[in-house]
Amino acid sequence: MPVMIKIALSTLVALAAIGGWFYMGHLGQTGPQWAIVFLGPFSVGSLWIFPEVMRSKADARRKP
Repeated sequence: MPVMIKIALSTLVALAAIGGWFYMGHLGQTGPQWAIVFLGPFSVGSLWIFPEVMRSKADARRKP
């Protein structure tokens, strides 16, 4: 995946996590608020750490 797309996705996920954190705080939901604090950075980090799955011609299934 190109770096510019990773940067854009990381930014969108971070903004969604920040918005979700404020929204859950506004509702008074502290449990889900702390889950968002963990899952937001985890999602961004996993996007950069784990490689993209690439298929080779040997992996393609034959059509009957």
